[in-house]
Amino acid sequence: MTPEEFRESARSALKSCGVADSALAGALTVRTPLTGDELLSVHEADGPETDAAVRAAHAAYQQWQTVPAPVRGALVKRLGQLIGEHKDELATLVTLEAGKIRSEALGEVQEMIDVCDFAVGLSRQLYGRTMPSERPGHRLMETWHPLGVVGVISAFNFPVAVWSWNTAIALVCGDAVVWKPSEKTPLTALACTALLDRVIAEHGAPADLHRLVVGGRAVGEALVDSALVPLVSATGSTRMGREVGPRVAARFGRSLLELGGNNAAVVTPSADLDLTTRAVVFAAAGTAGQRCTTLRRLIVHRSVADELLEKLTTAYRKLPIGSPLESGTLVGPLIDENSYRAMNSALDAARADGGEVLVGGGRRDVPGAPDAYYVEPAIVRMPSQTEIVRTETFAPVLYVLGYETLDEAIALHNDVPQGLSSGIFTRDQQEAERFLAADGADCGIVNVNIGTSGAEIGGAFGGEKETGGGRESGSDAWRAYMRRATNTINASGQLLLAQDVSFL
Repeated sequence: MTPEEFRESARSALKSCGVADSALAGALTVRTPLTGDELLSVHEADGPETDAAVRAAHAAYQQWQTVPAPVRGALVKRLGQLIGEHKDELATLVTLEAGKIRSEALGEVQEMIDVCDFAVGLSRQLYGRTMPSERPGHRLMETWHPLGVVGVISAFNFPVAVWSWNTAIALVCGDAVVWKPSEKTPLTALACTALLDRVIAEHGAPADLHRLVVGGRAVGEALVDSALVPLVSATGSTRMGREVGPRVAARFGRSLLELGGNNAAVVTPSADLDLTTRAVVFAAAGTAGQRCTTLRRLIVHRSVADELLEKLTTAYRKLPIGSPLESGTLVGPLIDENSYRAMNSALDAARADGGEVLVGGGRRDVPGAPDAYYVEPAIVRMPSQTEIVRTETFAPVLYVLGYETLDEAIALHNDVPQGLSSGIFTRDQQEAERFLAADGADCGIVNVNIGTSGAEIGGAFGGEKETGGGRESGSDAWRAYMRRATNTINASGQLLLAQDVSFL
């Protein structure tokens, strides 16, 4: 495709989703990682514009919070239906902006549909509890109430899924949303916002229930510092989280942080190596290594290391690398030059530490895309877990380490600042249970015989340590978007004080 054909494809997808032509004009240039060429330009908001959007969303929240939760769920149900009707167009935008292959782009859109389904059911299950009171004639219970405006700051690598995790749940919880997408992927945000605006109008909900603000640091700071935003959900680097967390806490707000992941898998002597190979290749090379759950460290028992590495290097050499628009491609481009430079720097550091690059690491020329950054996923055998191995590099670099005992493997696994996703490959139940135990893997996501990538929406997503500690999507993650009230109802006709206190 020519640059003009890319632009026309993006315009067509946006128009189908209801984005007006007037939205495609502004100072912020959007480029496609497929070729490095310019796609379109959009308006870039500033701090004052963001403040105005927050105030409008807060006014909408004050109306929305009184709407019954099942009625709020009906709105989200319709959003999921509309996303399904525009699945192809949204996936096209994900590919053009984020560089994902078609199946992964479609999978990300399906994730939005799935979380809408989850949220619809949740709208009738925002349960509190009734607890026994120590005082006769009294009832003790808790109730959950909407929180306010939720600020969502999302990253380029999942330009729509993470927004939906937050927005679908927040809406059924009675909150309003102000969304700051990555400046690298604003077109997908425009499309999703247009669909949600349509649903809001259809249901007669407050027009400013969801606001989109595209921009850079000034927009993010306005959300982080606003007293009208009680919860900021931010996805990005640990460096970003170090700034966001303290600033939100300084005004006694809440933050839900999804930050860096330096994910590892342990391969034991009993592992099914064919299954392990398939799982590792997807987890380490899928999305060109640009997932927060990407497998970055492989900790292999020395008795099976050579056999497994032979399987992995053979598979890596056969990986189809190229344009995500071409059928059969499995590895698309890095998002930009900075990611490419970071990958090269990491490989240089690994070599300096005694690492051996077994396969990959080079830049791949793709016809018609001289300004794009396609790379060959790399496997590096390391003598020890050096500082570069303990550092997350957002590119397809897999470090391989050896071990002798499972305790040694778990110690290596946990000896990094991050704690997002992990896995163990074994056919030994005792080894699996040891890895899942309290003194096993210290991550928020711990898997057995499956890779670190590809979490389902039904489970709470998030990690520990420098990953931030937040939880999004399934399980009871909804509680982050609500406030809890403990209620005591006295029907005794007497004033009875707790703890046998006597006053009057």
